[in-house]
Amino acid sequence: MSGGDSETSVVVHADAAVLAEAVAARLVVRLVDAQAERGRASLVLTGGSIANAVYAAVRTSTARDAVDWGRVDLWWGDERFLPAGHDDRNETQARHALLDSLPLDPARVYAMPASDGPDGGDPEAGAARYAQALAEAARPGSGRLPHFDVLLLGIGEDGHVASVFPEHPAAYETRPVTAVRGSPKPPPVRVTLTIPTINTAEEVWLIAAGTGKAEAVGLALRGAGPVQVPAAGVAGVLRTRWLLDRAAAAQLAPRMRTLP
Repeated sequence: MSGGDSETSVVVHADAAVLAEAVAARLVVRLVDAQAERGRASLVLTGGSIANAVYAAVRTSTARDAVDWGRVDLWWGDERFLPAGHDDRNETQARHALLDSLPLDPARVYAMPASDGPDGGDPEAGAARYAQALAEAARPGSGRLPHFDVLLLGIGEDGHVASVFPEHPAAYETRPVTAVRGSPKPPPVRVTLTIPTINTAEEVWLIAAGTGKAEAVGLALRGAGPVQVPAAGVAGVLRTRWLLDRAAAAQLAPRMRTLP
């Protein structure tokens, strides 16, 4: 499937474990290719159980050292607005699953603000701070955002991506980063990239596993409205990959699937 110059593919793997291994292998290759092309790579991380399984698979991959991790910029698509080091923060989970085992350049790891950071308990100020970090990392003349090679997303059972929930104010937001209050999924306060920012990534990968995600995946790929199903509104500039296990793909027609 494709629209304009952007290509959309749907790849279905046998189960969540195979999916995680396959996404990890694909991600290593993509980062290597980005570094071969540009000398660096930029990756936007997400949270959730399947994402953490992907990170763990990268950690144990024999191919991971093909990436020069010191030349990888790491960003986050969203974050729970909690104290630094809190077990529920996406950053904390990613560090435990993968990042702490990599020779990263700490100056290139752009964690989202924590509730005990310089902005205290003000998520709006935290969102503005992250937007400023994005702008400072952008190349001159390229606007307010740096280049993102790959942006990873999980998909909620309600169709949310990052912390953009159906019908919530963030679904209408045009600023690069926004605070979220009253999230239907705890914790209630978050910081998230907005859909317009997500859609500047060269490739967007939506990763989903389990029967609980099947309805949201089906709605998104059948063209639901992006405010009602935010996953329907995301697309990479060059490529959008839906990376699913069989359970998450249960409501898709066979013609919508491509080979791994």
